[in-house]
Amino acid sequence: MTSPESIDDPTGEGPRIWFHAVPDVKSCKNRLHFDIRASGSHDLPLATRKDQVEAEVARLLTLGATRLETLYEEGDDHYAVALLDPEGNEFDVN
Repeated sequence: MTSPESIDDPTGEGPRIWFHAVPDVKSCKNRLHFDIRASGSHDLPLATRKDQVEAEVARLLTLGATRLETLYEEGDDHYAVALLDPEGNEFDVN
């Protein structure tokens, strides 16, 4: 799926990179904020996607990431976890 906010690998092999403008106010904005999709397809049940996200988060924690918060509200069909890399840059796994 191509949109003005995203870059797709023309071969279909690499990840899709999506640029998302947010209204958040921060004292120091990251130059880049990555969302890493580890959950698989939205065709999968939310519980399966959540387990896949948590497995990737656990792996990243062993590599030095710090968990900030879980991004989920009851009834949502989206589950993500916000983390910090060892240098303090925020990113999400969803």
